[in-house]
Amino acid sequence: MFTLHEMPGWGSAIIELQLAHYGLPFDLVETGDVFQDAEARARLAAINPLAQVPTLVLPSGVLITESAAITLYLADLTGRDDLVPGPQAPERAAFLRWLIFIVANIYPTFTYADVPTRFVADGGAAAAFRERVDLYQKDLWRQVAHAVGEAGGPWFLGPRFSALDLYLAVMTRWRPREDWFAVEAPGLLAIAKAARDRQSIAAAYARNFP
Repeated sequence: MFTLHEMPGWGSAIIELQLAHYGLPFDLVETGDVFQDAEARARLAAINPLAQVPTLVLPSGVLITESAAITLYLADLTGRDDLVPGPQAPERAAFLRWLIFIVANIYPTFTYADVPTRFVADGGAAAAFRERVDLYQKDLWRQVAHAVGEAGGPWFLGPRFSALDLYLAVMTRWRPREDWFAVEAPGLLAIAKAARDRQSIAAAYARNFP
């Protein structure tokens, strides 16, 4: 049994969808709001010093964090390539490129802008910092949208469904929100909505985004 430390609608949803897709057995432990609740943060920090979700405990008791690492690990564990193209697949290079692009570039914009006063003490400066980060994030999404448009659809990698589509299913619910995607990156939003409807993840998605 896997144990996923999570908060509904947060980054842990990306991993919950993968666990559900693979049909792996898992328990959920809701962490509480680690930004607003010091006790919740301390509880999670006891096992993951960054106090971030997703935090996944394997059946062996080994801890694994970082969504990209978990994505690759679950594919290896199951021996399946339906979410992660295999080493010889023509889509492998693009998958790895954009997986790391998302987690190394886009995902940190939420880390910095969700609670900007963690990084910029002055309130006025923190507000300006968040505005700049949000603008930068939109530019990053436009880069993704351009690349996905060139792939030709209907999925992130073109004809092949992958874990990247599950990332979109979740992350298009976050800033800058669906209304922005509908105007600025409609192809990404269309992929996200199609991924949400897949039977293997529909129930997990509805739990995170009722």
